[in-house]
Amino acid sequence: MTQQLKIVSESSAMLNRILEPEVMDTREEASDYDSMNHEAVNRRFVEDFLAFCFSTPLKGRLIDSTTPLTVLDVGTGTAQIPIELCRRPVTCRVHAIDLANEMLKLAEINVARAGLAASIQLELVDAKKMTYADRSFDAVISNSIVHHIPEPRAVFSEMSRVLAMGGVMFVRDLLRPNTDAEVDRLVATYAGQENAHSQQMFRDSLHAALTLAEVRELAQEINIPESAIAQTTDRHWTLAWLFL
Repeated sequence: MTQQLKIVSESSAMLNRILEPEVMDTREEASDYDSMNHEAVNRRFVEDFLAFCFSTPLKGRLIDSTTPLTVLDVGTGTAQIPIELCRRPVTCRVHAIDLANEMLKLAEINVARAGLAASIQLELVDAKKMTYADRSFDAVISNSIVHHIPEPRAVFSEMSRVLAMGGVMFVRDLLRPNTDAEVDRLVATYAGQENAHSQQMFRDSLHAALTLAEVRELAQEINIPESAIAQTTDRHWTLAWLFL
């Protein structure tokens, strides 16, 4: 009985999910997001994605210059991850989608500055109802978009629908902390040098994020095994899945 009461107490102390706007579509939001130092996080995302792909049959496609891997980046923001990916010695073509015009305006500038317009196609698309045909992409990736979606079930379903058999889904997002004290620690650690607006955006995102249990429940609804999802940093979960 004592143990049961303790579990209930800990559960009730967990932070509730507080939604933030689904679309960050003001000039200030896009500019502040783009100016934040995401370099290490983006590099780690791309390295982990490629390491997972190289453990699958997609390895041959990545190093075969005649058959580029088709990649869909869901919620690309200002295209920092597609740029990081296309700078690597791999063969791929990225469709980078977002629902925020202001983000895509900066993405276009970033892609052009990087000289990667031939490799990255930017598109204004709602991730909850994509127009792509079933099984269109060899890989579907997404970094930090799930927490923006009030009901993420549709996004998971759409990402699964457009993924080709034998393809890879690689999704990473923030993990909702258990306490406000942990939110404060994460903001101070990872956004302490940013301006007040950027810090508040990060704080809001942590409150809007899902728990590991919530992510696993959503994934299981589209037949992605629980083993494909894990906590990978003190503030992130990752879904890495080979669709067979």
